Amino acid sequence: MPDDADDVMGVITQQIEARFQMSLPELRQAVATAPHANEQATEVVYWHGLLAQAQVALERCEDDLVAVLSQDPVPLDDPVMDLAHRVNAAVTARDGRAMVVRFLLDPAALSKRGPGAWRGATVAAGRGPALQTSAPTRPSTAAGPVRGATR
Repeated sequence: MPDDADDVMGVITQQIEARFQMSLPELRQAVATAPHANEQATEVVYWHGLLAQAQVALERCEDDLVAVLSQDPVPLDDPVMDLAHRVNAAVTARDGRAMVVRFLLDPAALSKRGPGAWRGATVAAGRGPALQTSAPTRPSTAAGPVRGATR
């Protein structure tokens, strides 16, 4: 039975293959041959590569931590905590890269809809600025004596 990481990588790979209507190895070859032919394909292949690297790094960190935790007795000292922090950092890197790939594959992402895609943007555009944008005028006052001033 595949683990969760294989499931995540498998699902993302399937999404890429469905989007571009070719296998991932074929897409990699097409991007290598003509990287400027489809900028989105080039970006997706690049970020999928980074995602795969992050997954390998995560698996190594997890293996190192499991090896230490399988000792009898289990050492719970600073080096073990450092390994646990490395695993957490590797998970964060992997998940961040997975989010980028999913974003690149999402045709409904906000930034891909063009100007005014955010639902409030069109309303705000008709109102003008929310804050005053010109310098305030200074009140005119006649020069008079200042209380407590000495000459």
